[in-house]
Amino acid sequence: MRTPVIVGNWKMNMTPSEAKSLLEELVELDLDESVEKGICVPAIDLLLASEILKDSDIKFGAQNMYFEESGAYTGEISPKMLNDIKADYVILGHSERREYFNEDDELINKKVLSALDHDIVPILCVGETLEEREANKQEEKVKEQLEKDLKGIEGKDITKVIIAYEPIWAIGTGKTASAEDADDMCAFIRNYIKEAFCEDCAGKIRIQYGGSMKPDNVKELLAKENIDGGLIGGASLKANDFEQLINHKK
Repeated sequence: MRTPVIVGNWKMNMTPSEAKSLLEELVELDLDESVEKGICVPAIDLLLASEILKDSDIKFGAQNMYFEESGAYTGEISPKMLNDIKADYVILGHSERREYFNEDDELINKKVLSALDHDIVPILCVGETLEEREANKQEEKVKEQLEKDLKGIEGKDITKVIIAYEPIWAIGTGKTASAEDADDMCAFIRNYIKEAFCEDCAGKIRIQYGGSMKPDNVKELLAKENIDGGLIGGASLKANDFEQLINHKK
């Protein structure tokens, strides 16, 4: 039985004062203990998250990191820094990083391997554009990303990775893949893990849906066999919305 995992991605939102207010609100909520829950915050809010969430069951993480532990990499944060504040997750390969900051699969692979080496759970994002979907090339695109991004991972480590399937055309647009389409792609990812690693690995790895999951569609999406949670954008910026996502079974 895979534990559902719902993680908010604040993106470039929430000043430290705004973050403090929202985090303090979140820890007061009565959230379903059977759901793994977390928030990935901007780098400037990481220390706040570490402090405010430390006595709760809400985990936290970063939205990106570099693969080296230290060095002359101005503006980056390292896995060693994330370890020091006991961060749980790091989002890697988000479509916005790929598109706006030209991160390629070779770089993302180095980051995934580094996160695993430092006992940080990588949330690896994969997904297709609208053009690729309309050309029926979504499986081809996602397979290529998985092959490159997961290169060099040992079988014993693959289930430590969370994979977030995010159809790029559904991120921040209000559009959502149908529950059937989302489940089909998550099933495709699970089958890839079975073939590339092992059947037991495929049964254990958790696959999130990351395209505009909201309180009004969360139950339908998470009822699907291969969708184990969500990587949440806008709906994680309001405590009430996030609460409804976590408590979707109540």
